[in-house]
Amino acid sequence: MSFQSPLWLLALVPAVALAALYVVKQLRRRVYAARFSQTGLAAGLLPKRAGWVRHVAFGLTLAALLGLVLSLAQPSTEVRVPRETATVVLALDVSLSMQAEDIEPSRFEAMKDAASDFVDILPERINLGLVSFSGTASTLVTPTTDRDQVRGAIANLELSEATAIGEAIFTSLTAISTFQSTLDVGEDEELPPARILLLSDGYNTVGRENTQAIAAAQGAGVPVSTIAFGTDYGSIEIGGEVTPVPIDRDALRQIAEDTGGQYNEARTRAELEAVYDDLGSQIGYTTEPQDVSHWFVRIATLLLFGGLGLAAWRLQRLF
Repeated sequence: MSFQSPLWLLALVPAVALAALYVVKQLRRRVYAARFSQTGLAAGLLPKRAGWVRHVAFGLTLAALLGLVLSLAQPSTEVRVPRETATVVLALDVSLSMQAEDIEPSRFEAMKDAASDFVDILPERINLGLVSFSGTASTLVTPTTDRDQVRGAIANLELSEATAIGEAIFTSLTAISTFQSTLDVGEDEELPPARILLLSDGYNTVGRENTQAIAAAQGAGVPVSTIAFGTDYGSIEIGGEVTPVPIDRDALRQIAEDTGGQYNEARTRAELEAVYDDLGSQIGYTTEPQDVSHWFVRIATLLLFGGLGLAAWRLQRLF
């Protein structure tokens, strides 16, 4: 919880002082009562009272005062709300290493299924594009709200040689920039947030270096979230020879950390679906402060009525 007008919290000081004064008064009252009891006059001079009623009445009234002070400080909590709009480019590795069957039925098929599920996770207002990369990178779908177009492109993905992670990031940035140039945004308005979500299982082997792509993403202000998909014991058969295809965790983690994105690992289709679900929630929603001062006012009002009611009841017993 946070406060939108924290200066009002200074009003808690006199409230706390009032509580301290009440405690001091009660202690002094006990001292006087003890002195009277020694003379034997206390029973005749002081009426019998329900002491607890006095304390509870004061406590309720003080709590009401504290609640009203807190309401003036405008307390707020963070609530999850859908984004009005955003741009996301899904960059998928279609290199031959995705043939590895360390993930059933294969990395490639598991990736396609999970990516299709991700399309359904994003709210409809989010513009989603698709880039595939192997030795080169291609924009298959420019950012759009047409989910069927993206699903169709995912279903038609084909494998090819080499892995160009750096080129995938550059191509994704171009797709985002081109799409944003078509938006009707005023001079004083900010462009909708954009993000690249890149999945790969291998090492960058061709094209521009990852460091160049990181610098480009930083310059564009576009975070790149990465998913390292696969295991360390994956392998494929090329020309009759078995070739290990481990994942490059360090490179993918560096891309995410240096661009302000999020790094994830997935060793099964279920884990990949969980990662997509989490990222989809982060991308499609944001948090905003919501004023909850009205709840403090309501609770303070109830406490005040309780305190005044007990005080009135006590006065009636005295008279």
